[in-house]
Amino acid sequence: MERGMPERCGLELSRRHLLIAGAGSLAVPVFATAPSRLAAAQGSAVSTGAPAMMKVSFKVNGGVHELELDTRTTLLDALRENLQLTGSKKGCDHGQCGACTVIVNGRRINSCLSLAVMHEGDSVTTIEGLGTPDRMHPMQAAFVQHGGYQCGYCTPGQICSAVAVLSEVKSGIPSHVSADLNAQPQLTNAELRERMSGNICRCGAYSNIAEAITEVAGRDA
Repeated sequence: MERGMPERCGLELSRRHLLIAGAGSLAVPVFATAPSRLAAAQGSAVSTGAPAMMKVSFKVNGGVHELELDTRTTLLDALRENLQLTGSKKGCDHGQCGACTVIVNGRRINSCLSLAVMHEGDSVTTIEGLGTPDRMHPMQAAFVQHGGYQCGYCTPGQICSAVAVLSEVKSGIPSHVSADLNAQPQLTNAELRERMSGNICRCGAYSNIAEAITEVAGRDA
């Protein structure tokens, strides 16, 4: 028996036994929580050798769209390739830069990390759904006024995230920098930068972005 490892019920425990047991216990909930439709489509694809396809219906910028997609298609690719909503950008494709941020059911997500078929019945808002050049969303107008962009590649994700941040603060959703997790969050500079930290601007326009968001937050207060 390995040093420091207890013996119970006459069975010798080892690191190998523990790792095998742990892997087995983790596998059960992962497969148990997979949607039945997705599992069925993938099972059929395995037997035929063809890509697993599934129909999905969701609302995008107020309009209902029904698509039949490869189950591996991300929400970002569905928006860009199938619906031609190219405002949402593919940056890192690993959920690290925030360029693909969209708002789903009122909450911001990295659309490159989410499968499109997992959003059956959801409501998705992209940068195109916030405003147009003729009728800009207040956040879009503030970004223009304060120069909250340079190359502009990250800007759609920055704006979608900023709109969601103000909704989070209004709803009282705290972040870990909030002084009192039970109190209404205040959009201090530190709080704002923490909440926007998932959106990277490689041009370094962070101060201008913060000014734009702060102005809109002041109007809504």
